[in-house]
Amino acid sequence: MTGRDRLRELLDAVLDEDNRTLGEMAGDAYASPYHFSRVLSRDAGESPVAMRRRVMLERAAWELRQGRSVTDVAWTAGYESVEGFSRAFTRAYGRAPSTVDASSGHWLPAPNGIHFHPPTSLWVQSTEHVMNPLTEQLVAHDLDDTRHLIDVAKGLTPEEFRASRLPGLVVLPWDGPEESVQAVLEHLVFSVEIWLASIEGRDVPARDDDPDPARLLERHDAAAPRWLAVVRDVDRRGGWDDRLIDALCEPPESFVLSSVVAHVLTYSAHRRQLVRHLLRAAGRDIDTGDPIEWLRARRGETPGGTPC
Repeated sequence: MTGRDRLRELLDAVLDEDNRTLGEMAGDAYASPYHFSRVLSRDAGESPVAMRRRVMLERAAWELRQGRSVTDVAWTAGYESVEGFSRAFTRAYGRAPSTVDASSGHWLPAPNGIHFHPPTSLWVQSTEHVMNPLTEQLVAHDLDDTRHLIDVAKGLTPEEFRASRLPGLVVLPWDGPEESVQAVLEHLVFSVEIWLASIEGRDVPARDDDPDPARLLERHDAAAPRWLAVVRDVDRRGGWDDRLIDALCEPPESFVLSSVVAHVLTYSAHRRQLVRHLLRAAGRDIDTGDPIEWLRARRGETPGGTPC
């Protein structure tokens, strides 16, 4: 008789219903948290916490397809609130959990082909398309960080939010002045909205004359999952060199899709750092927006020190 497969034993510890933390997973596998995380990350290409979160979301998607309520699925997946689950699900799948139907798939991109397979087992796929990790991280970080900045802006008074702190600042000539937290955040959100409209063949999206942070957050949360889904679809079909004929321009122009994504990421990164500068000028503490720390937090890892 052969011994039990050690990798499978580690995977079982990750997905056991009772193991919610790295310490509990490692204890169930009779290993130290450090050794457990190191071996699984090496052999499966994914940290234990990240794998558990992804596979639990895959199971949640499958359960939603079977007709279970969003609330029940959220608790089963280990989330402390339905809102937290909905945000995580929307970020991962590019659609809200309430929109899942029988035709929806439930597998997410995985570096190892390990997926949830109903009713309670894992499926290991030999080959699959996996989005380039750098592209995925750049786009996801951009969207998450924009949302974070809008959340921070909620703490400003209306006067602070609208105050002109960088008179005459223009990021792009056709966008006009961006002198306040309000103006820069609105352009951050609108940039995604307008490119989505071009790609999806929609009319120019409506803009608000005087949006507050709550309204900007509403617009961002509506556009962000759609934008992530568009980028993933372009990557899946290898469409980076496809040309978009933008009928919203006068006259219409053509753009290579890879350049559109690069454009959004470039000016979004600039604007996000401008918002941080403006928030500090308003006397607010704000982080650096470092994608290193964002990825560590997303994977449930302990924050590190300042890079050397």
